[in-house]
Amino acid sequence: MPAQLARIVAHLTSRRPGDDSRWRLGLGNPGRTVVAGFAAGLVVGTVLLMLPVARTGPGGATPLEALFTATSALCVTGLAVVDTATYWTPFGQVTILALIQVGGFGIMTLASLLGLLISRRLGLGSRIVAAAETKSVGLGDVRTVLLGVAKISLTVEAVTALVLTVRFATAYDHPVGTSLWLGVFHAVSAFNNAGFALFSDNLVGFAADPWICLPIAVAVILGGLGFPVIMELLRRRTRPRRWSVHTRLTLLMTAVLLVGGTVFMTVAEWGNPGTLGALDPAGRLLAGFFQAVMPRTAGFNSVDIGSMNTGTLLGTDVLMFIGGGSAGTAGGIKVGTFAVLLVAIVAELRAAPDAEIFDRRLSPTAVRQALAVALLSVAAVVASTITIAMTSTYTLDQILYEVVSAFATVGLSTGITADLSPGHQLILVVLMFAGRLGPVTLASALVLREQNRLFRRPEGRPLIG
Repeated sequence: MPAQLARIVAHLTSRRPGDDSRWRLGLGNPGRTVVAGFAAGLVVGTVLLMLPVARTGPGGATPLEALFTATSALCVTGLAVVDTATYWTPFGQVTILALIQVGGFGIMTLASLLGLLISRRLGLGSRIVAAAETKSVGLGDVRTVLLGVAKISLTVEAVTALVLTVRFATAYDHPVGTSLWLGVFHAVSAFNNAGFALFSDNLVGFAADPWICLPIAVAVILGGLGFPVIMELLRRRTRPRRWSVHTRLTLLMTAVLLVGGTVFMTVAEWGNPGTLGALDPAGRLLAGFFQAVMPRTAGFNSVDIGSMNTGTLLGTDVLMFIGGGSAGTAGGIKVGTFAVLLVAIVAELRAAPDAEIFDRRLSPTAVRQALAVALLSVAAVVASTITIAMTSTYTLDQILYEVVSAFATVGLSTGITADLSPGHQLILVVLMFAGRLGPVTLASALVLREQNRLFRRPEGRPLIG
């Protein structure tokens, strides 16, 4: 799929502005091509997981079990209706790992190439600004994007796998082969923000082990930053003043949410014997940080989510919905979208004529697009939550947590995923697929559909508030 997308983008960027033939390709427009590519991968993954060789018990997995797991892996979510550690054979686990890697690489490539396409479709003045702000994407060179994503992914995964392998072998007496497999699986799952683990309790057994939790957390954070940000940091690490607005926004919001999330999680759960309260002070701080990292990006958990306080679950919902950086493996509406809306609100409260940040003025179009992505995402979450709440006996906080986790492709759960009805599980499947591809393809479609009118209608001012 990434290769097909690269050919499409190369073709599109070579066309003259206004040339309607840019859509006359054998694979259709980019949005449809992306959805079709992920759908094809989903079908292949589902078929492989239905094979008897993929399951430890007699026969193969049911179609719904295979579909749910394949969707969760390909969309790098982490929700599961069966125990990954015991239900799937090594073949099944390798299939899940392959789907995670393809899904993570595909979404990073997709978002980066669509960014390239969008900047090429702008006018000359806007293209000059876009080129200055997104040089890390490799404008004009699709091959740079593909190779860059591959190199970054493999490097981070290899380093993380090495640290985890050594720890599993030396501290937990696993054989070298088993330690290597555990290290590779969790490293790939971490960088791609998937949250799948090969332990029945996820990572609860390692809540106080910094040599397991911290490498995984670092890999998750790097994957959630996004390819353009990582590339720019590598190229301009000694020149922060020349960082683009996107990189500055992503780093700032990531730092704020990590620090704020850590304080919130630690304080809210400090005395809860079902979560942090069972650990010593150092372990509580580590687990608090770990659980602040995971809701925004990946579904690993080092404490029992089902035992968290209701207020903590609601705060986690907010972190999951915001998500991580654009063109990365994290889900949610993205920190960039959230930051744009926040800056626009501040500008309106100050009665400022423009929304500005880092000595740059945000275009009204960017604000409208951010608002569209956010409100449509809220609509998807609310509609799904109401539907499940009307036809199940679970509490609203449990249902909302599950729905937001699925749509934001996080993968955390209060433990009700496997007990939901088949209809409810299918709703989560649709949410995972829409949550992974929806915000990216929607945002790009909004930009690509921009039209310059030669007239403006008379202004109307309805009452607000």
